[in-house]
Amino acid sequence: MKLNKNILICSLLPALLAAGHVHAQMYKWVGPDGKVTFSDQPPPANVKSEKKKLPDTADGGNLPPELAPVVAKNPVTLYTASACSPCNDGRSMLKKSGIPFTEKTVSSAADQEKLKQVSGDTQLPLLVIANVKFRGYSMDEWKDALDKAGYPATNKLPKDYRYPPAEPASPPPPPAQPKEPEVKRDAPPVKKPDGFQF
Repeated sequence: MKLNKNILICSLLPALLAAGHVHAQMYKWVGPDGKVTFSDQPPPANVKSEKKKLPDTADGGNLPPELAPVVAKNPVTLYTASACSPCNDGRSMLKKSGIPFTEKTVSSAADQEKLKQVSGDTQLPLLVIANVKFRGYSMDEWKDALDKAGYPATNKLPKDYRYPPAEPASPPPPPAQPKEPEVKRDAPPVKKPDGFQF
């Protein structure tokens, strides 16, 4: 009996994804009609594509298939500060809704400068979906924007999903490279031309 390769792959894929050890790939291509397509399947042979590795969850598994293309196309970043009640409300709403996001904390002058570069001011929280910015927390506005970006209305994250730890908005500068000691060299004597004084 000859098995269809597609049927075999489709029957094995759920088991492999459940194992959490498969690193899914995301393909992006533009069709002849100009339509952009994101898929976990390779494009037709006659279409050029970009292959991207999907973002992994913190525990090494991959995002569910419903979320992976949305996160690749419209990543979410939340800028917060400590002792900021609206920031806490926004973070809680994103987690309850099952929205994978990166959190950037604003605590230093460099972080504030980075926030100004990103948003134009220092109002927090700041939600960034792809390149669209939302200053201040508004649950209805955020949910509407996430819905328009393609995020599911209900939480699709696995129960063991762990959000990545928050990082400073401005990455710390690279460690200074130790300077090599200067080697003093005896300078050759300057030859004075006749008739000139220095």
